[in-house]
Amino acid sequence: MANEVNRGSRKVRKGTVTSKMGAKSVVVKVEYRELHPVYGKVIIRSKKYHAHDEADTAKVGDKVVIMETRPLSATKRWRVVTPEAK
Repeated sequence: MANEVNRGSRKVRKGTVTSKMGAKSVVVKVEYRELHPVYGKVIIRSKKYHAHDEADTAKVGDKVVIMETRPLSATKRWRVVTPEAK
């Protein structure tokens, strides 16, 4: 057990493919809900992630699961794990 290295768990997000940037690259929009700090209303916020799609199968509008990975390019730090089950 002394030789084992615990790297921790990688972050996982679910989102929608918003654009296809070229070979094996997609932009994934991830939406999340949070409470407004003053008014208490639920607000939908979003963030876009550049992800690597090794199989090159994701299309615009597809729901996908992305996972954090090592830097693959100047902007890509995520990879597409699998299309989300419907």
